[in-house]
Amino acid sequence: MTAALDIVHPHVALMPDAHPGMGSTVGSVIPTVDAIIPAAVGVDIGCGMVAVRTQFTASQLREQRRGLSFLREQIERAVPLSPGHYNRKEWGTAPEAIAQLEKLAQDRDVNPEDFGKNWRLQLGSLGGGNHFIEVTTDESDNVWAFLHSGSRGVGNQIARRFIRQAKDLAHQKSRKLSDFNLAYLAEGDPGYVEYLNHLDWAQEFARLNREVMMDRVLDQTGRYMDEDIQRIDAVNCHHNYTTKEEHFGQEVWVSRKGAIAAHAGERGLIPGSMGTASYVVTGKGEPMSLGSAPHGAGRQYSRSEARKKFSQADLRAQMGDIEYRDLAAFVDEIPAAYKDIDVVMRDSEDLVRIDHTLRQIINVKGQ
Repeated sequence: MTAALDIVHPHVALMPDAHPGMGSTVGSVIPTVDAIIPAAVGVDIGCGMVAVRTQFTASQLREQRRGLSFLREQIERAVPLSPGHYNRKEWGTAPEAIAQLEKLAQDRDVNPEDFGKNWRLQLGSLGGGNHFIEVTTDESDNVWAFLHSGSRGVGNQIARRFIRQAKDLAHQKSRKLSDFNLAYLAEGDPGYVEYLNHLDWAQEFARLNREVMMDRVLDQTGRYMDEDIQRIDAVNCHHNYTTKEEHFGQEVWVSRKGAIAAHAGERGLIPGSMGTASYVVTGKGEPMSLGSAPHGAGRQYSRSEARKKFSQADLRAQMGDIEYRDLAAFVDEIPAAYKDIDVVMRDSEDLVRIDHTLRQIINVKGQ
């Protein structure tokens, strides 16, 4: 349905982790000419991952007498978890990020308060669902901090307003759509420029949100080790976003809905589930994929199906010795609810090169 739209050029690319989504498939890359489909960007604008390699080894972390549960609990105190949970005040590196976002809002004629009066307190918070914070180890025992989150409530409300506006416009203009979740805003339409400005702001909010949380995770890790953190390596990438690119000789808006950019030499992150491996990768620039790669394992059971099929005991068995909060609320995130990430990565051999394989020591999630 998406590929049949007359605004699409040259083709829609489907990633190996693809699964059903609203309107367009999650795991699709959609290039459009002078138009954008707000629902194809998704309601968590700018959602993505960040990873930082530290100077520590997993062996050193495990040798600390306070234990990994102590570090997990300190991370959980430093970063607000779960929907509706925000910071009580602006602290740490958040004020500097907020100042950047205030300037960008002024430059783009955006008023974030229209979408989230407490957006400043949302910055540096995780959310729920499949969002996570992890302390991981690579193939050489190096410790990485790794997390997945997006633009929180403020980005969600921006997305929903412009999805509604695109649908209303589609009805007004009698646009022929097989699914009104594919409604788009075209150049010259009311709301087109406004959406681009808000999209740009929300994507930057998401990037900075991850940076602020990472600062806190690394601070707690350094405190745990009684040593200042060294950032040996770092990657930060979106997987729900839109950007202007050139493909097959034409400039287009590329919406990656559950996909990362994988242009030649571009670095990215592909997470598995809360109990399986994640990957640091470098793109190969495959033209037919529109310079893209998958964003993760992709679900094979819906949340409701997973809760019916699996138990808390199943989750414990699949998590093994990973340190995590043992709650029944996380059963719908059990690794078996997701596709096999190793199969996804094998199917992505033409798209990316694997640089590092990360396995969890600690997993932190919101309910």
